[in-house]
Amino acid sequence: MTNLAEAQKSFAAALRNMSIAPPANIRGPRTERRFAVYRNNVAVGLISALATRYPVVKRLVGDEFFREMAREYVAVEPPRSPIMLYYGEKFPDFIEAFEPARPVPYLAAIARIEMARGLAYHAADAQPVAANDFTALPPRQFAHLRVTMHPSMSMVISPYPVYSIWSVNQSRAPAVPVSPWAAEAALIARPLHTVEVTKLTTGEVEFLGALADGHTMVEAVEIALDEATDFDASQAIALLIKARVVVGFGRPARRRTGN
Repeated sequence: MTNLAEAQKSFAAALRNMSIAPPANIRGPRTERRFAVYRNNVAVGLISALATRYPVVKRLVGDEFFREMAREYVAVEPPRSPIMLYYGEKFPDFIEAFEPARPVPYLAAIARIEMARGLAYHAADAQPVAANDFTALPPRQFAHLRVTMHPSMSMVISPYPVYSIWSVNQSRAPAVPVSPWAAEAALIARPLHTVEVTKLTTGEVEFLGALADGHTMVEAVEIALDEATDFDASQAIALLIKARVVVGFGRPARRRTGN
């Protein structure tokens, strides 16, 4: 069993690294040539998986650039799980450090949106709280309420207009210039059957992040106001309800009655 495990390990290592010769225990006519074909087929399959996962990234840089970048990634990041859903999870970080991609500084954030969409699609199901459940709460209880966020929810924040760039590249039509060229954030979630991407303001990011961290509604509003003086609490709460990313109400925070 140990010999088999070692053989499998050396076989996998040679598949990933072009500089490694085929394992010594592989024998046959034209071994190196046949192994090279198999090695290339594995790389092509992984590159195709990345292209499927990151279509907007591919569109932004073009097919040839994308495939060369993906090939570099495949060489250093082989699959670590038999579940291909998670393959490419580190691709955004790789793009961020990939020198040839530096002329497209927002590319890594676009990749993070695309990876977040994939993860959201396969996240656990949870029933969102209905809008009328929010409106039925007494104002005092609402202010001190804590909420549980949907397991599919995540946010991507960037100094570039990443939501707009991602959005205009959702069709085959020629992309129009993005304006204004300003920082944007995106909320990604699958409250029901469809993954939705919503544009967020800086204040809304802080508000939703504070709620996800366990703060009460009133605390989340205060945190958002500290970070964004133009934060609109009513608009943020309306977005929270419309996005259907709350799946449960927690207990109101305990109020101190003494020292």
